[in-house]
Amino acid sequence: MKQRKTPERMCVACGARSFKGDLMRIARTRGEGVVPDPSGKMPGRGAYICSKSECVDKALKQKRFDRALRTSVPPDLAEQLRAALGKSGEMKK
Repeated sequence: MKQRKTPERMCVACGARSFKGDLMRIARTRGEGVVPDPSGKMPGRGAYICSKSECVDKALKQKRFDRALRTSVPPDLAEQLRAALGKSGEMKK
């Protein structure tokens, strides 16, 4: 039986490669703008981030989401990300 490939993605902040399910997806959609996508299935352009708080801070400070999503991100995205990562219990400090 042929073994299926597991999709890997790269964190926009630290550049670490990981399985798609281990990273949080940020989506740029037409109607909602830039929002966290915990399911990873929303339509639109996406960027991935590790669950570490340092990566969230670095990505926002160096405008990595702006480049990856090709738009400016709202200032409250940091709180939305921390809330989404905190719910799943993955946030590491």
